[in-house]
Amino acid sequence: MDKKVLAKVNGNEITQKDINRSLLRFPQETQEHYQTEEGKKQFLDQMINFELIYNYALDNDMQKDPDYIEQMRLIEKDVLIQIGIKNIMSTIDITNEEVQKYYEENSQMFKGEESASAKHILVDTLEEIQKIKAEITNGMSFEEAAKTYSKCPSAPQGGSLGSFTRGKMVPEFEEAAFKLQVGEISEPVKTQFGYHLIQLDEKNSEDMKSLEESKDIIMQNISHQKQNEKYISSVEELKNKYAVEIK
Repeated sequence: MDKKVLAKVNGNEITQKDINRSLLRFPQETQEHYQTEEGKKQFLDQMINFELIYNYALDNDMQKDPDYIEQMRLIEKDVLIQIGIKNIMSTIDITNEEVQKYYEENSQMFKGEESASAKHILVDTLEEIQKIKAEITNGMSFEEAAKTYSKCPSAPQGGSLGSFTRGKMVPEFEEAAFKLQVGEISEPVKTQFGYHLIQLDEKNSEDMKSLEESKDIIMQNISHQKQNEKYISSVEELKNKYAVEIK
């Protein structure tokens, strides 16, 4: 399919492969437009126009134009620089020992976030919240109390707030929630919103991700570090080999 000839200009073929390769130079949105039937025709017309201009330039010996020569020199230089950098970086190796050491020395990077799942009841006054806690102590379920008394939008769900990590709740609420044991109900907690009772449903600690789970990001980080070090050391060596004058 890629070899399908779509047009010929002065004997030179324009194939589907040529179209696909040229499309890669454009942003994704533009590429999508040129995938439509109308877009394909427009792009082929553009390719034909470019080929016509190319033939015009050849026939008029524009390879000898000073601008062409300078542009080609700059392109050649840029390509050689990129190949040179690639060659320098190709000697970088990462051992299992280095991965293990990085994992141990940067353990904080691989901790999961501490999280909790809780329900709460929110009212305006300390007196109200104390009465509600007394009702729960006397047998009313926390969920029923939340549905009956809480002014929070979570009331219909029995006060359930779902799961949250540190930093997601106001400080007073967060501190009280993370201090609780699973199933425990807090003392009244005052925040800017009013007075709360909190019941902790679940708590997950900052579990460490395993070495295997973390290996890809570790390899990437070590690689970037080694590439930077290799680049700097190689440039320093080249400074001793080739004269550098800054004026």
